[in-house]
Amino acid sequence: MPQIRPIRDLKNTTEISNLCHEVREPIFITKNGYGDMVIMSMETFEKSNFLNNLYDKLAIAEADLKAGRVSDIDVAISDIRKQYDL
Repeated sequence: MPQIRPIRDLKNTTEISNLCHEVREPIFITKNGYGDMVIMSMETFEKSNFLNNLYDKLAIAEADLKAGRVSDIDVAISDIRKQYDL
């Protein structure tokens, strides 16, 4: 369940930091009752960033597959061996 906190809670940095590490998901900060910021731990950010990059690469691979831009594994390995003199 998402954590939503008012901006005044940011005064207690230790509590917010601990909460970021405990919930392991973004915390939404409101100002005057409206969404203003999102904060998270470095670990959560890195995981989210990794997954976004992975999903982007999978989307590219899926588009290549649909467009027929694929090759046989034996041909691909042979090309790599030739390219790097293996």
